[in-house]
Amino acid sequence: MLTTDSDQLYSTWELLEDEIRRCTRCPLYKSRRNPVPGEGNKNSSIMFVGEAPGATEDEMGRPFVGAAGKLLTMVMESYGMRREDVYITNVVKCRPPGNREPKDEEINACNIFLKSQILLLKPRIIVTLGNVAGKTIFSMANREWGGVMKMRGKKYTLQILGMQLHAIPTIHPAAALYNPQLRSIFENDMKLIKSVIDEIVSGAEEIRKEKSKSKTLLDYLK
Repeated sequence: MLTTDSDQLYSTWELLEDEIRRCTRCPLYKSRRNPVPGEGNKNSSIMFVGEAPGATEDEMGRPFVGAAGKLLTMVMESYGMRREDVYITNVVKCRPPGNREPKDEEINACNIFLKSQILLLKPRIIVTLGNVAGKTIFSMANREWGGVMKMRGKKYTLQILGMQLHAIPTIHPAAALYNPQLRSIFENDMKLIKSVIDEIVSGAEEIRKEKSKSKTLLDYLK
């Protein structure tokens, strides 16, 4: 049975993850070993979104733990980012057979979970990994998607679920893993991602400091 995302979004992480683990919204549940809800810092302002679990992810129930995931972690760390500081998930939470690209109906059936994760996390930045993730996130914002190689390496401002956030598309780490010519593209995009994160975090810190100063001054005047 296919189910659309017209249902109510999940309001807590516990409800959401329980539903993902027992999900039968599309036929992918029949061939999965383990669903892969996502993992990381649920208080983070940065979210990484991939396509779908692969064989290792399906075995372990965790996102990006195979060869492509190890490359992602290594490149992140080379630019001063830690996996445990961000939240990582996929558009589709169950592995498509043979690691094929997820079908539109599978993406639509799983969309309620990704939307709920965005609503719960309220990220300032979403990094999309690959064409499927980019297209899915941009469609949530009713924005045109021109393909990952055209859209990658830039920062976009999107409105999703009533929130304004920044999206930075890049290629999937699997593409960089199996095509050495794409490795430098992936690394350059990650360098941009780190600079955008630093810029936004620095700006938020300045705002916090200004608010703190204002409060202290008002207290003094009282």
